[in-house]
Amino acid sequence: MAFGNLFKFRSQDMAIDLGTANTVVYVRGQGIVLNEPSVVAIETLNGIKKVKAVGNDAKMMMGKTPDSIEAIRPLRDGVIADIDVAEQMIKHFIQKVHGKKKLFSYPEIVICVPSGSTSVERRAIRDAASNAGASQVFLIEEPMAAAIGADMPVTEPIGSMVVDVGGGTTEVAVLSLRGLAYTTSVRTGGDKMDEAIVSYVRRHHNLLIGETTAERIKKDFGVAQAPVDGVGHTIHIKGRDLVNGVPKEISINQGQIAEALGEPIGTIIEGVRIALENTAPELAADIVDQGIVLTGGGALISGLDAALSDETGLPVTVAEDPLACVALGTGRAMEDELFRGVLTTA
Repeated sequence: MAFGNLFKFRSQDMAIDLGTANTVVYVRGQGIVLNEPSVVAIETLNGIKKVKAVGNDAKMMMGKTPDSIEAIRPLRDGVIADIDVAEQMIKHFIQKVHGKKKLFSYPEIVICVPSGSTSVERRAIRDAASNAGASQVFLIEEPMAAAIGADMPVTEPIGSMVVDVGGGTTEVAVLSLRGLAYTTSVRTGGDKMDEAIVSYVRRHHNLLIGETTAERIKKDFGVAQAPVDGVGHTIHIKGRDLVNGVPKEISINQGQIAEALGEPIGTIIEGVRIALENTAPELAADIVDQGIVLTGGGALISGLDAALSDETGLPVTVAEDPLACVALGTGRAMEDELFRGVLTTA
């Protein structure tokens, strides 16, 4: 800890929300400076692999690459699936943030991890950041970071509940006095919603669509509850006809999208119910007053707050900037002495 504190106020220290879908970087004193997809394009030439593109450029290649190029997402379900590629991605983002200027010293980095991650998974994240150039790596649990970013009273003796719906996992936690009184990590998030849309379209329309198309449908037209008229907006999507093997365009409506998302959203709601059942009575009483706060990209699914409120009978609100909450909270934990106690090195 001594070495980290020696350079505690270095301008290049950063906090990273290393997400399954997106990586968000917060630099001390500057705020969020980078938000790009967690995707790396690897090119293989004469048996030698090298990084061709990272982030936005690599995301545009997904599903459209020749045999020599592979677009990889190094994180799955909130944890590192390919440590070498993850290392290259973190290194690229660090260099992109600092540009070509020479660093005075290696930065101190704070990275958030899912609350349900194992010690092996945490070591993989820490090693990837160290090998990418960090002088010291601190970890913060994702729900705690989300709660700090959403301005919840995490340092006070008040029970509050946060539900962070990310790309790979949904973190459900009850917090009080800088600690997690109860937490559970549900391995369902935005990715599972994309898969559910792909599966629904294939099953009901014999049309095969890609992950990128499914993600666009979810972001632009995704709803947690069927519209009042059962139809809502109608959209046109293109893919490959599984019967004739040719490209085809079909129409689906928001009622069908709500049906497709029913299973992953049901899993998230069940995770919240289990958390509430395991919450101590005094903390549960606080949650009745405070309600539940939704963060993460999944919180932007229209009607998710209403669906969760209907199931639990509690007030549910969406954080002011749900996409950036975890990165903002991780950054504040790095900058503010009040939150330094929530950081760990293991």
